[in-house]
Amino acid sequence: MSDCIFCKIAGKAIPAELLFEDERVVAVRDIHPAAPVHLLVIPKAHVATLNDAAGEDDALLASIVRAAAAVARAQGVAGSGYRLVVNCNRDGGQEVFHLHAHVLGGRKLGPMG
Repeated sequence: MSDCIFCKIAGKAIPAELLFEDERVVAVRDIHPAAPVHLLVIPKAHVATLNDAAGEDDALLASIVRAAAAVARAQGVAGSGYRLVVNCNRDGGQEVFHLHAHVLGGRKLGPMG
């Protein structure tokens, strides 16, 4: 998708510090952090929302979760704990309509609600 900012980041058309990359995903720092460690795991393939993921995306979804754990370890928050969040659609807090996961950590996180 040519106008999608996350497609541009994942495709390296927009420069970003890649904290993780494999054949399916990249991870970068969120530019508006909500925690001391706030990373985004972004698939290279454009899938608009979690609702749009199909059976053929199972490996992609697994890659998102594995990459989240890897960057949490690399950023030193895996032991103390972190939160993995996938927002879906506007009421769920999704602002960029390209599936992605937030890795939040670096402090005690309060309850979700």
